[in-house]
Amino acid sequence: MNGIKETLNFPIIIAKTTTRLLSLKLASLSSSSLRLFKAVLWKAARAVVFLSMDDIFSSEDDDHLFDLDYHPYARKRPLSSRLDCDEYDEPDDDETNRNKLYLVPYRWWREAQRSVFDQIGGILYTVSSNHGSGDSEIVLDLRKEESFTSRDKVEGVSGREYALVNEALWLRTLKWHNDSKTSIEDATYSHVSEVQSQELFPLQIRLSFSPETNLLLVKISLKDNAVDLYRRACIIFSSQSEPLQIWDFSGQTSQFLTNERINLPNISPRKPGKEVLLELNVHGFFVSTKESNERLAEWSKTENSPGKSRVKINKSSNSLSSYSTPDGASLFGSSYRGIGLLGLTGLQNLGNTCFMNSAIQCLVHTPQLVDYFLGDYRKDINHENPLGMNGELVLAFGELLRKLWAPGATPVAPRMFKFKLSKFAPQFSGYNQHDSQEFLAFLLDGLHEDLNRVKHKPYIEAKDAEACPDKEVADEYWQNHLARNDSIIVDVCQGQYRSTLVCPVCKKVSVTFDPFMYLTLPLPSTTMRTMTVTVFSTDGIALPIPFTFTVPKCGRLKDLLDKLSVACSLRSDEILLVAEMYKNQIFRLLDDPSDSLALIRDDDRLVAYRLPKVSETYPLVVFSHQQLERLNSFGVMASNWKPFGVPLVSRMQNLSSGFEIRNQFLKLLSPFLISVEDTLNDYDGDEIGNTVSETSKMEDIISPLVSDSDTGSDSVAENDFHLNTDFKFYLVDKMDPVEIKMNDPVQVSRFTKQLDVSVHWPDKMIEKYDTCLLSSLPEVFKTQLFTRRPQESISLYRCLEGFLQEEPLGPDDMWYCPRCKKPQQANKKLDLWRLPEILVIHLKRFSYSRFFKNKLETYVDFPIHDLDLSNYISPTDGQFSNRYQLYAISNHYGGMGGGHYTAFVDLGHGRWYEFDDDRVFPVSEDRIKTSAAYVLFYRRVKEV
Repeated sequence: MNGIKETLNFPIIIAKTTTRLLSLKLASLSSSSLRLFKAVLWKAARAVVFLSMDDIFSSEDDDHLFDLDYHPYARKRPLSSRLDCDEYDEPDDDETNRNKLYLVPYRWWREAQRSVFDQIGGILYTVSSNHGSGDSEIVLDLRKEESFTSRDKVEGVSGREYALVNEALWLRTLKWHNDSKTSIEDATYSHVSEVQSQELFPLQIRLSFSPETNLLLVKISLKDNAVDLYRRACIIFSSQSEPLQIWDFSGQTSQFLTNERINLPNISPRKPGKEVLLELNVHGFFVSTKESNERLAEWSKTENSPGKSRVKINKSSNSLSSYSTPDGASLFGSSYRGIGLLGLTGLQNLGNTCFMNSAIQCLVHTPQLVDYFLGDYRKDINHENPLGMNGELVLAFGELLRKLWAPGATPVAPRMFKFKLSKFAPQFSGYNQHDSQEFLAFLLDGLHEDLNRVKHKPYIEAKDAEACPDKEVADEYWQNHLARNDSIIVDVCQGQYRSTLVCPVCKKVSVTFDPFMYLTLPLPSTTMRTMTVTVFSTDGIALPIPFTFTVPKCGRLKDLLDKLSVACSLRSDEILLVAEMYKNQIFRLLDDPSDSLALIRDDDRLVAYRLPKVSETYPLVVFSHQQLERLNSFGVMASNWKPFGVPLVSRMQNLSSGFEIRNQFLKLLSPFLISVEDTLNDYDGDEIGNTVSETSKMEDIISPLVSDSDTGSDSVAENDFHLNTDFKFYLVDKMDPVEIKMNDPVQVSRFTKQLDVSVHWPDKMIEKYDTCLLSSLPEVFKTQLFTRRPQESISLYRCLEGFLQEEPLGPDDMWYCPRCKKPQQANKKLDLWRLPEILVIHLKRFSYSRFFKNKLETYVDFPIHDLDLSNYISPTDGQFSNRYQLYAISNHYGGMGGGHYTAFVDLGHGRWYEFDDDRVFPVSEDRIKTSAAYVLFYRRVKEV
């Protein structure tokens, strides 16, 4: 504890000392300045305290205890730093506003400009170079050539030509050259060869403007740069016979010639003669001439001579360590970082942000989005859209994308982006695990709103186009959508589908054409359900039999009847009447074929009665069973009639007397009669039962069957009286139940559709019938806990067919029928109509019920090189290709409560990489198909 106390006191001492040192100046501050000063000081002290606490209590071994998204190879932030993070204090975004300048060979830039860029104008400068005293400074005079101010006249320029571009243009050019080189490489190589690596190094330059001579002055000083960097600049900008010319395509230097404020760090409105220190990044210069080699050798001797001391920059000694090779492949070798394959930068996990990292890596490797955000996307920012973030979200995403595509970059911590996202979608604040597809949907929507080119959305009234052709209606819907939504996200990611609704009552048809950003395809396990229904026969022969089958989850009763009719071999002269049971009574009859199966729960119990096809004018007779229950309550014996078993149902034509009702009931009950053989076997196994005579046993067993004989004999009359005392029948459709006598007529109105009869069972009859078969009724679906299903494998096309098949709307998603003037559970059918350039497919792996949350580990076999949707799109217009190629996958490993997200990305030509937060490594194409695939990203393949 003493060590801890000493460590804790350390930042406090610093804070107090700092306060005492600065307290001398507080008296001269105003009250507002004083409050600001105290706030800044408190924030600084708080940061120091938290830093020390992290050093004490955090360790690599224990860090994962605070992180549900723990991964043994992922680098985590300390817990306290997560608490004191960008969610509460907005980070400084000075780095975001910087626009770096890059100097490249003009020919290198021009090759990509012809293929990648639109018409980009440039300003031509003629450069004269001279050296300061002692070869410690290079001075460049840039004079603007008025006759060359457009891109069309570039080809006529000769001499040593360089190009000055901003970071976005440089990255796009670099990506184009990188893709061109790797396209001819063998796909088995995971990196560009060392010979193709190009070098990039920074130069600190001082830029000023001279109003007298109308020149831009550039000074490159040895005191501002490392020795080797300065020497290389001398080679590039040395005076030679050929003139030096620089084309400015960045749009930055021209602002020095005007009174405008330019968007570079530390630059204020132009002041004559004031120097501005800038960083100029030089890329792509290889020196292999005889003159340059001689100068390098001379400088090397000078630097290493006894009379010369080495120049120290930032307390480190720098000198020339290597020289140009004859082929010009490298000038200073290890002194500069090489540029290899681009787009292989990982994202740090800020704490359960793997869901965000996975989706971002898929988006930043979308070709159209990469080209767009490496270009001048700021011109499209909509600062007036109330649904956007004034461009904050898109600026954070654009800056993050450029960092991820910068060469040689270390893993990026996306704190600024997460902070901006949390402002747009507060549910993503904090460090809880989220769904990558849900995050993707919010991000695409936020980027669209920030980049929406429509400043004022017009009001468009929906028209009734019932009699118009589908193509005209679809085009009108799409144009109306574009009139309100126009952005790069719409251009690339949005498609259109046709939605057809049919009212089940009046058959009204409604067709609309709606846009979509992604397709959520259900897996068969999420669209179908298993149901068990027990079928009761009314022929007096067959026992009840349960049948299990699968039906659509959002299907109708008609789907259940079709499956059940086949399963039980229903005859043509029979129908099925489905009833839901509750507490041994019929809770409701399902007699409408359009009833939704979603209303039937898994723990419900269903019965289907096989009835003959007779006129529905015959009343339906429902026999419910009652048995005597004896209770001992505080020493007092009490009894009451309690329902049991499953009611028996029959449709009767003749209801003239109670005798007909009794006979029909006995006929329905006859399959449950215990046979003589079963009874004898029971007694054979009972020693006490041997004392009972076989005659008495047979009499007790056969006595219920005597009622089926003719009524003319005295014995039949006697047996009728006996049975009359065994079962008692009551009508329960009145306020007070009325007993039905055998010979009394039954008064039934011709308008009666259902007759409810309660049957009281004496104990003697319960022993003669198998009431267990009558009472055992399985649930619709019994959830099996702790059972593992076998691995399923389905095709992506099958998932798509499930998405496009017709199904009824759920009870919570009713459609208001304009003809019926009320909500209806309409049938819905979707059809693909217009496909986007980038097709995002979300596999619906997570399912939810009242009691369970489940993730489906179904293996989906999805195409990689040729996803052909020609058979699934309605219009036959061949203007666009319907074939797609996979280029990214967002994976989810684990279950519902946690898990981990990664991404597979194709960098072109079959070179797949796995992005696991800050780790990036190659993976073979045959290993990207797994049951963890969650979101698939496809790009359209152009027809050859």
